[in-house]
Amino acid sequence: MSDWSAIEALPSPKLVELFDQDGERLSKFSLDVAGIHFDWSKTHLTTQAVEAFAALAQAQDLAGKRDAMFGGEHVNVTEDRPVLHAAERGEGDAESVALARKLHERMRSLIDAIEGGALGDIRHVLHIGIGGSALGPHLLVDALGREDARYDVAIVSNVDGVALEDAIKDFDPAATLLVVASKTFTTKETMLNAESALQWMTEHGVEDPYGKVIALTAAPDKAMEWGVDETRILPFGEGVGGRYSLWSSIGFPAAIALGWGAFEELLEGAAEMDRHFRLTALHENAPVLAAFADLYYTQVRHAETRAPFAYDERLRLLPSYLQQLEMESNGKGVKTDGTPVGRPTAAITWGGVGTDAQHAVFQLLHQGTHLVPVEFIAVIEPGDTLAEDHHRQLLVNAFAQGAALMKGKQVEDPARSYSGDRPSSTLLLDVLDPRTLGALIAFYEHRVFVNGVLLGINSFDQFGVELGKEMAKAADQGGQSFDPSTEDLIRRAGLE
Repeated sequence: MSDWSAIEALPSPKLVELFDQDGERLSKFSLDVAGIHFDWSKTHLTTQAVEAFAALAQAQDLAGKRDAMFGGEHVNVTEDRPVLHAAERGEGDAESVALARKLHERMRSLIDAIEGGALGDIRHVLHIGIGGSALGPHLLVDALGREDARYDVAIVSNVDGVALEDAIKDFDPAATLLVVASKTFTTKETMLNAESALQWMTEHGVEDPYGKVIALTAAPDKAMEWGVDETRILPFGEGVGGRYSLWSSIGFPAAIALGWGAFEELLEGAAEMDRHFRLTALHENAPVLAAFADLYYTQVRHAETRAPFAYDERLRLLPSYLQQLEMESNGKGVKTDGTPVGRPTAAITWGGVGTDAQHAVFQLLHQGTHLVPVEFIAVIEPGDTLAEDHHRQLLVNAFAQGAALMKGKQVEDPARSYSGDRPSSTLLLDVLDPRTLGALIAFYEHRVFVNGVLLGINSFDQFGVELGKEMAKAADQGGQSFDPSTEDLIRRAGLE
């Protein structure tokens, strides 16, 4: 029997029965790591399931591939690159770590110069990127910079001009620092937004708008060709993928807005999770157990989606961040050797913010026909200074929803009955600070990696986003025919 066959043959116990049968279930399926409490006891994981997945992990050489990633080997096989985001926080091969520290020092020196007035009076930071060049920095600034941010920061990714106009409407062009983030410095949407921002600055009397531009890129030559002075280019390595890049110079808007000390704490929190992932046995390893649960639901219960809900307004962007991290990384159909995977890969990630979501989508979670593993993310220490009841109600709702999903309720009226036995996990942070947020994000990164290794796929390329870009370029330039529907849409919009 193959390792996957053993997993697919796992029994399907009821959650309530699992608790009834094992008085130690909570301790077996919960962990405390880096200021985060992880609770998988309300999932269908069992000791038997963990053993089956551990056997698969051994067969797929998870430990060896983990060491290869941290060792700087070219584990991104389709692009023949190392995967170096962990080196950005000091965990990896010595050469990669040394280079990351050197580039961090360059970023810190530039921030010090800006704070010292080298670029004039700067009060606003306009960060332009897309995908990982925007989602990560936006999450950090929104989560941690609500009270203590030292600059007004706006992050623009959408090429829709409404997004850029909305971001700059309250900014003083003369006091704005323009940050352009693009790995290749050729990304169409990013460069168009950047050019429009420069035009806005010029039209409002900024004599040397290029003198207020910072470039974050793995292609410094391209940034210089575009007009950015070499002293204001913050490079990062080709081995740092976009959705894993907030630890590098892509994190510049967070570092300047929150302060260098906060950025260092973010890195150290992630490094603490790195060490946990590297050194802890599989049955006590948070990213590994989370991946086992993910794969149990996609492979055994055939769940097609996964829904994280942040019960903290400061983490409202986390579900969007995880959508890219999880679906761009593991939304693949072939293995690293190019053969078909032949089984489900990444679940569709969706979610929202509690308690809003309870009055919008939880009907489906409790009584719908789809099995949706739910993940609750909450913080013990409140982020507000209002009456205690606000935060109490927030947490009570998060915990009660998990209990209700598991237990259900049976009554004579079918419309008012709840089947129960619906899984959830809970991540409970002590506080939401840079260190703990760093650990949380690193946890999700390693969880994605474990999922990819066990499925035999490469989590670090993203060729699936290229075809749409190529066809958009062709439609923009004209001279190429499309299907009748697309041709009609182009004509109706006046884009011939």
